[in-house]
Amino acid sequence: MKIFISYTFLLISFSIQAQNHGLEKDIAAVESKVIEWRRDIHQHPELSNREFKTAEKIAEHLRALGIEVQTGVAHTGVVGLLKGNRPGKVVALRADIDALPVTERNDLPFKSTVTSEYLGQEVGVMHACGHDTHIAIMMGVAEVLSKNKDKIRGTVKFIFQPAEEGPPPGEEGGAELMVKEGVLENPKVDAIYGLHIGSYLPVGQIAYKPGGAMAAAQRFVVNIKGKQTHGSAPWGGVDPIFVAAKIVDGFQSIISREMELTKEAAVITVGKISGGVRNNIIPESAELIGTIRTLDYDMQKQINERMKEMAITIAKAYRAEATVEIDKGVPITYNDLALTEASLPSLKEVAGDGNVHLIKAITGAEDFSFYQEKIPGFFFILGGKDPDAGPNDHFPHHTPDFKIDDSGLLLGVKAMTEIALDYLDRTK
Repeated sequence: MKIFISYTFLLISFSIQAQNHGLEKDIAAVESKVIEWRRDIHQHPELSNREFKTAEKIAEHLRALGIEVQTGVAHTGVVGLLKGNRPGKVVALRADIDALPVTERNDLPFKSTVTSEYLGQEVGVMHACGHDTHIAIMMGVAEVLSKNKDKIRGTVKFIFQPAEEGPPPGEEGGAELMVKEGVLENPKVDAIYGLHIGSYLPVGQIAYKPGGAMAAAQRFVVNIKGKQTHGSAPWGGVDPIFVAAKIVDGFQSIISREMELTKEAAVITVGKISGGVRNNIIPESAELIGTIRTLDYDMQKQINERMKEMAITIAKAYRAEATVEIDKGVPITYNDLALTEASLPSLKEVAGDGNVHLIKAITGAEDFSFYQEKIPGFFFILGGKDPDAGPNDHFPHHTPDFKIDDSGLLLGVKAMTEIALDYLDRTK
């Protein structure tokens, strides 16, 4: 769907100043709790669709605040409903709660030493994408707002969502399943907000992008069938590993030579290659598994078609066979233009005008996009890097060394609290 809206019109229509709701004392009081919660959750991470203890911790906290709680949503999700003292619309705030199969390498007093099983392998488990901070921030927001129901003109729905990183193969989960199970209904949600901590963005800063902000993500699998033979006599068979290498190379030419990258970014990454059991045997089959990232649906369609065509044709050229499976995946994270512009005064009020930055789209993906397919949504980035660190002194998300500075969490509480209250006041 193409949307043509004048940014001048948006600026005129939504140049509403954020209100000061007088919550500074309550917000400041919750900071030490938020840090404590975050560190405890970091030390006890759980994989997607297995966030049992995490969900219990969240639900217990919400109940203690007098918030109506629903558990077991999309397997392990928790939903809290806080009704204000005045009538109005319904705004949702979302936090994801799952960790990753990554073994932590940080030397922190709250370092994760948890292990679990993932795809039949024993793995370390780590909050290597900052979901522990998202949970703690949202628990803090819930505590602040529960003490100030007189300032809520409507209802706040807290969505603690499992499996943002994707459910295990063969299972449903994440935002898509939460939507399917009716999380945006009863009561019907009018708008939704979410944030993501960024290890690359200094503490105290917020980044945003109207429209397409984060990429669509698809998983693909290429299976290659060759003919097994002795490693010393490759002419006696068909080498699927050699064919796999040619296909990987071909996929990259789709990006570098066929995509209009000045229009939008696109990425094809092969994350896993498997095949063979022994050094001197050319195996019968090989497999490629990877991800496709796109910010334009026409480009996505073109990439999908060309990947299938290229893999099958390359395999045939080398006397092998190939099949290609591409999942529907996660949609583009699309920030509603009007909601984004109307929410900026709230962010600038809490962070300072000079600390709220417009950025280009990110090729990372977020299943927050499933909510945005149904209702207006706004998703932004919260700084989590030590402000004294150098420009390149941080570790990427999804790595063993990923680290977040706790001093950035309070701004997250402020931002989500004010953005929710301002939305309800603005749309009364």
